[in-house]
Amino acid sequence: MNKQKVWFVTGASKGLGLALVKELLATGYRVAATSRSKNDLITAVGESQHFLPVETDLTSEVSVAAAVKDTIDRFGRIDIVVNNAGYSQIGTLEELTDTEVRGNFDVNVFGMLNVIRKAVPYLRLQQSGHVFNIASIGGLTGNFPAFGIYCATKFAVAGLTEALAEEMNSFGIRTTLIYPGYFRTGFLSKESVKTPQTPIDAYSSARAIESAHLNEINGNQPNDPEKAAKLMIELSEMKNPPVHFLMGKDAYELAQNKIQLLTETFEEWKDYTISTKF
Repeated sequence: MNKQKVWFVTGASKGLGLALVKELLATGYRVAATSRSKNDLITAVGESQHFLPVETDLTSEVSVAAAVKDTIDRFGRIDIVVNNAGYSQIGTLEELTDTEVRGNFDVNVFGMLNVIRKAVPYLRLQQSGHVFNIASIGGLTGNFPAFGIYCATKFAVAGLTEALAEEMNSFGIRTTLIYPGYFRTGFLSKESVKTPQTPIDAYSSARAIESAHLNEINGNQPNDPEKAAKLMIELSEMKNPPVHFLMGKDAYELAQNKIQLLTETFEEWKDYTISTKF
């Protein structure tokens, strides 16, 4: 492993981002990490000459540009970008307000785009690097009541990452889109997840799945974030890493279900589908 590589990780004060930063520092890498609170980063990670905590508002291009510049000033380069920051907005499409929806997209999608716009120029000049975009298995299959908006943000992440992979390839920059399943982090804690401001009681299925995520799945997720961190480091050292990567047995099973559903549906309606040809 090339321990001289510099990692830039967003959303690093908790969850998968925190697990990754800790593993990177323990392994000897240099790491710049962002969070809305620098103190939260220092409290969670500690202090080290190889660690640069940066308080960053990912929804602000100015703030993101400053974070990237601070990293370059401190370490001289950026090699691996991990767009990990994001949060889950629970709520049906009808009950979520415009402000709630746009807030989720601002962080999960436009925040990621801000990082790409500000960090990729350095990778491109180096003619090397690796961009990890963390989506969710909800970016491949969206049939979860009350998670439509969150899944929509992750579908957007998947789509833009597919394009990014093609755009970066000629510059020697690798791109990996990760679809995590459920990992045992604080992602579903009441402090992290957002629930609808004006819930509609008629959506009983949405309330049931909301309750299940907050009270049953939270704390009992089947996947280990420390194993995910080690796996991402391993992927970063591969000469030809995958563009699409499922992370977790549950993610694999849900993806297979989606593939089977699409295949069966496309075949069932094939005659209608191809009937539009001249």
